Amino acid sequence: MITGFDHIALVVKDLDAAQARLQALLGLTPEWIGADGGARHAWFQMGNIALDVIAPIGPGLTGDMVAARIASHGEGVWALAFAIAAPEKFLPTLSNRGLRPSQLGKLRVIREGGTERRYWQMSTLLLDPLAGHPVFLIDHAQGFAWPQAACGQAPVNGIDHIVIRTGDSVRAAATYGAGLGLDLRMDRSVPEFGGRMQFFRVGDAILEVVADAKESGQADRLWGLSWRVDDARAAQSRIAAAGFDVSPVRAGRKPGTEVFTVRDAPAGVPTLMVAKVKADA
Repeated sequence: MITGFDHIALVVKDLDAAQARLQALLGLTPEWIGADGGARHAWFQMGNIALDVIAPIGPGLTGDMVAARIASHGEGVWALAFAIAAPEKFLPTLSNRGLRPSQLGKLRVIREGGTERRYWQMSTLLLDPLAGHPVFLIDHAQGFAWPQAACGQAPVNGIDHIVIRTGDSVRAAATYGAGLGLDLRMDRSVPEFGGRMQFFRVGDAILEVVADAKESGQADRLWGLSWRVDDARAAQSRIAAAGFDVSPVRAGRKPGTEVFTVRDAPAGVPTLMVAKVKADA
């Protein structure tokens, strides 16, 4: 079964430049920088998810895939990985549902400038081509437990929701709900753009799938990220001081929350920061 999000893969052309901007945005220092398979990685481990920032550096399985993705789609969110439990039961169940997971294989990264290696078990989910993005299933039971990234002031501490845009809400419901077994918490029509919004619970966060009538028939695409912070005003002040273009803090759509938008987040990813309103606010 899926127990939560594991990580998001963000592909960029220049890892050093992207890492610096993401450190400023997140208020975190990456816990790991490493390379293998023709790619370099910077890994930001948060409370309920990690951000794996990847840049191609030469020939290799990962580097070739990332370079091709950047050439065809530009920088941005590339892949989504879920944490799973009991893979010996879950992977055959997915096969029976027609989702074609690969066998678990060992994934390796090597710390840059050293010899330390980290391994974990991963299955790749072979979805309909219209799903549009890679989906990975990660089993850490036999792998490495990632330490938390080092924190600065008013840091991002996890993911609130991940947004996927789809051209077919029925296909999306079949994939994420019936197929992966995610808990559909809300499904509603949105008359203003002739679409549909579906909200699936993933651990303590949400996968939000948005269907727009204008995108009918198009492939799914990972689109936006909504990050959690403890204090919206403190985080907004810190991120603005780092040179980002941020909106004013405003009331969120979810009661009891405050949000603000980062208009120029790294790799052009639509980005929202969310905080619970404190009782004395």
